Amino acid sequence: MSDAPARLEGSTLGLYVATVILWGVSWIGIHAQLGVVAPEMSVLWRFALAALCTWAWVWAAGMRVRFSLSDHLRFAAVGLCLFSFNFICFYYGGLSVPSGLLSVVFSLASIFNLVLGFVIFRQKVELRVACGGFIGALGIVLLFWPEITGAGFNAAALRGLGLCVLGTLFFCSGNMISTVVQRRGAPLISANAWAMTYGVIVLLILNLVRGNAFIIEPTVTYIGALIYLAIGASVIAFASYLTLLRRLGAARAGYATVLFPIIALAVSTLVEGYVWTPLAVIGVVLALAGNVLVLRRPAAKA
Repeated sequence: MSDAPARLEGSTLGLYVATVILWGVSWIGIHAQLGVVAPEMSVLWRFALAALCTWAWVWAAGMRVRFSLSDHLRFAAVGLCLFSFNFICFYYGGLSVPSGLLSVVFSLASIFNLVLGFVIFRQKVELRVACGGFIGALGIVLLFWPEITGAGFNAAALRGLGLCVLGTLFFCSGNMISTVVQRRGAPLISANAWAMTYGVIVLLILNLVRGNAFIIEPTVTYIGALIYLAIGASVIAFASYLTLLRRLGAARAGYATVLFPIIALAVSTLVEGYVWTPLAVIGVVLALAGNVLVLRRPAAKA
């Protein structure tokens, strides 16, 4: 058995490429929505539009829409993890963390998946995996070292890092619940429609409690980012990724989270003027290498 993932062909390769590109660019879209509109409100608009588009997909295709109460509870849990709290954490984290670094922290999802598997399901963690997790975490520390040691100890950047880690944990938890949902036979798009709906309900309540203004920034940049994030990065990308999750399993699908930080950092360098330092380069290399080490499968014995 090869260390690298087996060759992906046909529709699976297309889903993989779509996931990497759509999510790789999405982080700059998140940054474009920060400033005027409260982060929770931007997430609400994003998934309200995404839910409407997904329901239209369900109805146009005549997919199943009725499910048991236990399924709805799982849909709600997915909505909380993947379509509300996850992104609230990343939007707030984006207030103090460059978009490219958001994606690098998110790339640790493959490591967190294995940690959660050990904590929840008591799955054995190999020494290779533990080493990969340590290397990946070291890479993140080096990336944020200027903020950690900077003048005045930049608490905002560290808080942003913590929120991104928490958001990644929500994402990983949603992955596990979504896998259970798909194994129970629920059509993916129908499940996503319900999950997004529950996520929107939670976001609506949260915005009402916080007293946020129900506004949309009337600029081409904000509205363009909203449309892209709702349709491209939410409806299409999540459908692609969760399909890969079913076809390939969490480990092989997780290679997408290792690749799209490269795209995100390139975009951040061009658009946001992200400045590379020797420590940043080493940090990115270690973070990606740690993920690859975690995801590599040992060669089969002869």
